[in-house]
Amino acid sequence: GMVEVYKLVARVAETDSTVLIYGESGTGKELIARAIHANSSRSTGPFVAIDTGSLAETLLESELFGHERGAFTGAVSSKKGLLEQAHLGTCFLDEIADLSPVMQSKLLRSLQEREIRRVGSEATRGIDVRIIAASKKNLKSLVEAGTFREDLFYRLEVVTIVLPPLRDRIEDIPLLSQTFVDKYGRTRERPVTGLSPETLPLLTRYSWPGNVRELEHVIE
Repeated sequence: GMVEVYKLVARVAETDSTVLIYGESGTGKELIARAIHANSSRSTGPFVAIDTGSLAETLLESELFGHERGAFTGAVSSKKGLLEQAHLGTCFLDEIADLSPVMQSKLLRSLQEREIRRVGSEATRGIDVRIIAASKKNLKSLVEAGTFREDLFYRLEVVTIVLPPLRDRIEDIPLLSQTFVDKYGRTRERPVTGLSPETLPLLTRYSWPGNVRELEHVIE
């Protein structure tokens, strides 16, 4: 399954298409987004990531679109939003399904018009940004339920990449485990070179609800 993902990443990286990545928590959605960016014509530009589900709506609007000085209490200076910061690069919008209807509308307008309006400003600013969005929820189901805008869904779902959960690719566990052993052996300066013969069967029998991220934490 991951081989097919890598092939699709290689193909889509050569384009400037918007990409929608589906996958459970911990499957590596941001890593795939970074791989697309790194192999694209925008690789010398910025890669900016934000978890859209982790911020309140008012804070998210300021983070995405920026704000002007005095736009709200505490705005002591003007600030570029993440979309503006990602100009000529890539903006990764994680957990896009959690956007409120208001923010969905504002994001759609920015994508359609290729411009942003900072909070507290009447002026618009042009942006040239590739959008890669990610979700662990099925957006089409949310569209049918009436909680996600259909027009935004089709704007995001130009190319779709589905990451399989770790339980469906058990054969990857030995290589992933060794990668994490090498990584943390170096950073912690510990002389660990591999896993004992008794360990791998235990790792491959576990269902890994947290996927690759959970495996990494266990090895760490």
